[in-house]
Amino acid sequence: MEAGQGIKGVERQLVAFELAGETYGVDINWVHEIIRMQAVTRLPRTPVFIEGVINLRGRIIPVIDLRKRFGLPPKEQTPDTRIMVVEMAGVTVGMIVDAVSEVVRLSAESIEPPPPMMHGIDTAYLEGVGKWEERLVILLNLDRVLRQAEQEQLAEAAQAL
Repeated sequence: MEAGQGIKGVERQLVAFELAGETYGVDINWVHEIIRMQAVTRLPRTPVFIEGVINLRGRIIPVIDLRKRFGLPPKEQTPDTRIMVVEMAGVTVGMIVDAVSEVVRLSAESIEPPPPMMHGIDTAYLEGVGKWEERLVILLNLDRVLRQAEQEQLAEAAQAL
């Protein structure tokens, strides 16, 4: 029996965050760290959802705005706004989110495929929907958040910096 498996089956650990009033989750293994919002240096000729770059302890990383990426309405930044530093398609990327709430554990049985008609977000980005306590957690598939051409563009931009 592998670690994480038991009588109840496989359990997943997710970092839960808020975006436009909904709870999203990404696998904890993809999250490097969570930092407070900081000044982002804008770059010319980048897709609209790429906010720019930040200097994270000497390392320049691109930052994307998930609200813009998902076509959600804009929102002013608050003291709860965070940058989640994640590994996305082999590139370290910062993702701006409204707030990071906690680490949640979901059993595989509590996760279902995304419904085909989900309000406000393209289901191509989604891995599933999990039931957690009285809430639903929308599981993001980070490999699908960016299209292949966008991943290559981001990787090239990261190497050029």
